[in-house]
Amino acid sequence: MDNRTNLDDYLAGLGISDADENAPPPPTLEMSAAPLPTLEAAHEEPRVVLDRFLKGLTARIDPSLTYEIHEAEDALEAEINGEAAQKLAGRDGRTLHAIEVIAYTVLAKQAGRSDLRVRVDVGGFRRRQADTLAKLAERLAVQVTKSGEAHELQPMPAADRRIIHMTLKEHPDVMSESVGEGAARRLVIKPRHG
Repeated sequence: MDNRTNLDDYLAGLGISDADENAPPPPTLEMSAAPLPTLEAAHEEPRVVLDRFLKGLTARIDPSLTYEIHEAEDALEAEINGEAAQKLAGRDGRTLHAIEVIAYTVLAKQAGRSDLRVRVDVGGFRRRQADTLAKLAERLAVQVTKSGEAHELQPMPAADRRIIHMTLKEHPDVMSESVGEGAARRLVIKPRHG
C-alpha cells in the first residue's frame, strides 16, 4: 500500500476525506484507538463533533492526554493537558495551529458551522505565549515612548498581533497598527502624539 492511500485512509478516519472509512488505518496507528468522526455524521452539534475529533486525536497521539472543551461566544475552546501535551505545540506553535485548522475543517464539514472558530491550547502554551507577547508590547511601549521613534515588529499571525493591539489599546503614550499584506503583515508601535 502506498503512502498516498495511507494518508487518504487516515484523513477519512478524521472525517476530512472521501476515502473509504472501512480501509485499515496506517500501520503506525494503534488499532485500539477511539473511532474518529465519519462523513455520515453531518450537521451534529459542534461541541459533539469537536469532542469526538479530540477524543480520536488524543487517543492516537497519547492515550494519557486529557482535554476539556468550553464554549465561548464565537468559538469552541479546548485545552489539552497531560505530560506530553507540551510537545503538541510544536515549534513556534505550528503543530498546535495545524490541529486548530484540522479541527475547524472537521467542525465546518460535520456540523455545518464554518462561522464557529476553534481555539486549542496545549499545556497552557497559548496562555504563556500571550503573557510573553503582552510583556514584549509593554517593553516596546517604554522604548518607543523614550525614543519617540516607531518600532516595527517581524511579521506575525493575526492572533499574536491582536494580543499586542489589545495590550496597547489604552496606553496613553503609544499606539499600534498593522501594516502589510498576508503573511508579511506586521505591527508598528508608534508614539500616540506627535
